Amino acid sequence: MSAKKPQPDGKPAVSVRERFSALKNLPEFLGLIWQTSPTLTLGNVALRLLRAALPVAMLYVGQLILDTVVQLSRQPAQERLLTPVFTLVALEFGLAIASDALGRGVALLDSLLGDLFANRTSVRLMEHAAELDLDQFEDSTFYDKLERARRQTLSRTVLMAQVLSQAQDAITMAFLAVGLVAFNPWLLLLLLVAVIPAFLGESHFNERSYSLVHGWTPERRELDYLRQTGASDETAKEVKIFGLSPFLIERFRLLSDEFYRKNKDLVIRRAGWGTFFAGVGATGYYAAYVYIITQAVRGQISIGQLTFLAGSFARMRGLLEGILSRFSSVADGALYLQDFFDFFHLKPRIIRDETHVVRPFPHPIREGFRFENVGFKYRNAEKWALRNLNFELLAGEKLALVGENGAGKTTLVKLLARLYDPTEGRILLDGHDLREYDPAELRQEIGVIFQDFVRFQLSAGQNLAVGRIEEKDNQGRIESAAAQSLADTVVQKLPNGYDQIIGRRFAGGVDLSGGEWQKIALGRAYMRDAQLLILDEPTAALDARAEHQVFQRFAELTQGKTAILISHRFSTVRMANRILVIENGQFVEIGSHEELLAKGGRYAELFALQAAGYR
Repeated sequence: MSAKKPQPDGKPAVSVRERFSALKNLPEFLGLIWQTSPTLTLGNVALRLLRAALPVAMLYVGQLILDTVVQLSRQPAQERLLTPVFTLVALEFGLAIASDALGRGVALLDSLLGDLFANRTSVRLMEHAAELDLDQFEDSTFYDKLERARRQTLSRTVLMAQVLSQAQDAITMAFLAVGLVAFNPWLLLLLLVAVIPAFLGESHFNERSYSLVHGWTPERRELDYLRQTGASDETAKEVKIFGLSPFLIERFRLLSDEFYRKNKDLVIRRAGWGTFFAGVGATGYYAAYVYIITQAVRGQISIGQLTFLAGSFARMRGLLEGILSRFSSVADGALYLQDFFDFFHLKPRIIRDETHVVRPFPHPIREGFRFENVGFKYRNAEKWALRNLNFELLAGEKLALVGENGAGKTTLVKLLARLYDPTEGRILLDGHDLREYDPAELRQEIGVIFQDFVRFQLSAGQNLAVGRIEEKDNQGRIESAAAQSLADTVVQKLPNGYDQIIGRRFAGGVDLSGGEWQKIALGRAYMRDAQLLILDEPTAALDARAEHQVFQRFAELTQGKTAILISHRFSTVRMANRILVIENGQFVEIGSHEELLAKGGRYAELFALQAAGYR
């Protein structure tokens, strides 16, 4: 097989074989439309079938009207009866009204079915994204697929209408072709010769357009990012302080201008060749028109037949051009549809093991967690994030993780929650591999608040309820979690209390300070009421007094529970039963605050450095 011809941007073109091969996606696509609403789909098809037969019926009635008028014009005035003509005109009028009504009905069902399909596929996309693994979201190739699938969700409703219109026009052409074949089969051949060059030209340029858009997915994502970063309330502060606008604007201008140049060359060539092929098509049409007129002048066909044949040929030419042009668009849509289905064909690796009996999560945890020679490497990374970790987290124990940024502390926490699986080694819970438990049930029993927690643009109550979203209507539990995390002091200041939208994205929203947001996030951990509570730098944005209050409550509320605390503040970590020191992803030492100070190792060194800053 020959290699694909490269494009001006260095990316391969899409071959004709690939375009036709992509049509295999249409049956699955049509199946999704049927699943969306069988009633609307059947109604849409029925209306299109009725409308497909109307053009030939109207042309035939028009032929009868003209032939009847000519016939009456040759009769003496006193013998002329206009009733047959007016009857035919009334029939044609009725057909015109019916055609318009059917067209509006089709448009209505297209709109309803399209909206419903877009909504259903958007929900399906979010559901599937929720099933995938965290490390898949951290892979740029995956993210390109996600971005293309997201873009296809709404545009595929257009493809639905195009596919149904193809079928409708094909049926109309079949009716019209019967009349042309009866008159002269060569007219159909002339029609094909007139239209196919334009179709091939459009196909060629559609291939180039798809290749350009597909190949530029990463750059388009960067353009979206630059556009958002350059004009966003979330970034405005630092963009202004650091004077980043010229840099962001210049980067956006370079990328957008490059895409414009490539696309400009393509559309100019497309317009030129399109004009040429349109001329070829017009030549073929008028050659057939001249032939039909000649036959009428010679008396071989009537004036009504002339009108019927000329109208049939013109309409068939328009329909065939539409079908071939739309076929090219449908083929393009099928190619983009491949991106859509590619995303749904992605499978998570961290799943419930159906090959073995799934072990129920222990209530309560009796022994705790044990890391046995655990190592983890991120996808496509050369360096190990964690390696040779061997330690225990006992049931009911409070363990602090200490280490410099990038040491692997947060990665370790994600392994505990099975957001990742170890690359080597294993993690045991009460003596059994974490993989033997249902991941969803495991995560239900773990409350994690990361340092980079999400600031949801929701009400204050919903932001707290995120910790146990099925309890979003349990106001008592929400208020209790807020009190435990001191978030109640934040909510009391809000105009609408727990119903107040927080964040600036939506009208009427109230933004919070970093410390206030952090109290809300802490409330989610208490809302969860999990057996294992993990706080990753939970007080980074709090003042000293608020931090002291938070940890007083933390100590009280985690009595009898297992907890992990990640912090750079040694005044905080010393409250833990034991402290685990990690450096460059490797175990360094573990023990209580006093034991590690007495040992004089890495922890003692770091403690002394921090303590010196307060002297």
